[in-house]
Amino acid sequence: MKLIMRTEFDNLRLNDAHTYETDRNGDKQVVKIYYGELLIAKKVTHKKSIRYFGVKNYKQYLLEVD
Repeated sequence: MKLIMRTEFDNLRLNDAHTYETDRNGDKQVVKIYYGELLIAKKVTHKKSIRYFGVKNYKQYLLEVD
């Protein structure tokens, strides 16, 4: 997985064709976005640090925005 921008992550999360789940453990929170059974992106929040990751070909799952 590689770093992606927040807007791209939000685009993936808001797509109705995708599902997501949240997992929290102490100071760390992980949000994972799936397309069917395939993990396509995740957001990792640890204390005040937020990182967004996407699979190599995540752009094919983005919604077209005007």
